[in-house]
Amino acid sequence: MHVIKYDVEFTRRHFLESTARGAVGAGVLMPLWDAIGKYNGDVSAAYPEELLSIEKYTKGRLRPGAVIDKSNAAEFKELLTPVDFLQVQEGRVIDIIEGPTEVTKLNPVEFLEATDRNRGKATFDEKGNVRVKGTTDPWIGGIPFPEPKTAQEVICCHALGWGRHDSLGYAIRDNELSADGNTNYSYDLYWAEVQATGRLMLDPKPYMDPTKTRFNTAVYTSPTDVAGTSYLSVWNYDQTQFPEFHGFIPAFKRIRRFPTNQRFEPMAPGSTAYLSDAWMVGDPYMTWGNFQIVKKQPMLLGPYGNWNWKDANYLLPVDGGRSGKKFMRYKFSLVPEVFVVQMEPTGYPRAPYSKKWIYFDARTLTPLCQIMFDRRGQIWKQWENVYDTMDNGQGQTLPDLATGKPVWSWIALHCHDVQSGNVGNWNAVKQISGGYKTLYNDPNVYNQFCTMSAIQQLGA
Repeated sequence: MHVIKYDVEFTRRHFLESTARGAVGAGVLMPLWDAIGKYNGDVSAAYPEELLSIEKYTKGRLRPGAVIDKSNAAEFKELLTPVDFLQVQEGRVIDIIEGPTEVTKLNPVEFLEATDRNRGKATFDEKGNVRVKGTTDPWIGGIPFPEPKTAQEVICCHALGWGRHDSLGYAIRDNELSADGNTNYSYDLYWAEVQATGRLMLDPKPYMDPTKTRFNTAVYTSPTDVAGTSYLSVWNYDQTQFPEFHGFIPAFKRIRRFPTNQRFEPMAPGSTAYLSDAWMVGDPYMTWGNFQIVKKQPMLLGPYGNWNWKDANYLLPVDGGRSGKKFMRYKFSLVPEVFVVQMEPTGYPRAPYSKKWIYFDARTLTPLCQIMFDRRGQIWKQWENVYDTMDNGQGQTLPDLATGKPVWSWIALHCHDVQSGNVGNWNAVKQISGGYKTLYNDPNVYNQFCTMSAIQQLGA
């Protein structure tokens, strides 16, 4: 007979009590990053075994290989976001897998090594920007606060390095679907990011430009009526400042500068996504405020196991809705500790959101999901990411161009407008129209995508 030392009620009390005290730090049995350092990247020592196994947590009622669907969702409602639960009522099916205990399967290895190497070196300046302790230098790479003590420390950890690579280019298929799950619009979109600070792999490093955080471009390549439309955001390192926001519209053959509040408008006709939604921290974090931890708990989400290498273009299967194709079929595992951070758009008096909740994996401070609330305080949208290390274990990988190793990456997202029922399904694919391919740490991304002349040439 196996004696359970720490049961589910112990875990629930621990998270409730620590949230009530305002305590944020990750790990239950010992500090998370002490466990990672001591046990070569394994988090097992930081959590009771019941938090590392969905079968043990649910006492056998749910196990790897099973699914969550309409027949059993109510039984596991507390482990799902409220919108995930609603989606399952529409026919969405979620596959359950066992999650890894090795943190190296949940983020790029080099990013995690920099996190450990730079532990304790981050501090905030008087404006709330992250600096290297004892200097005025911008952050040098990895997670600034891997053992966060406040909600702001959680938020800034992701805001400074969205994709966790020095450069990346995602080839994306974006299908915008109706409430019934029928296709209203289908877009091919290329999403490029280049880190200006905190660089780890590409020269110059750690800084390409110490006054900037990143350069980010979104360019549509299909269909023909939007092909060449692009948006370039140049992010100041000072997180109290709004990004320079430029766009190229092929019909007008010129670049124009957009006002900041246009970050809260659909990216393309019929799109459920705003630029402000991107990566869940799509605006400089100090233009939002009133940060607080509202929950800590285990949850079923998708940090691992979602690369569909069996499809020639990496497209995920779909199900749900009246059409049977409204939602992508994700693989969820038990995340032992999730921080739910609330933030409000204090710098945007005309923002359509009143607040949002972001669900962070405490092990890597990677955001897994966000729920956006309208100005009445009602749930409006959910943006939910899934991730994977792109290695099928049988010799098929997608490599990081800087290291040659299988790459860790964002894989897909749902952006679901709960009030209208419409949903945008974004899937990182192998290649989109125009011949653009998904690439990681390609040194050419900046010149090809992230300058004013580049977006003009892309739209020509």
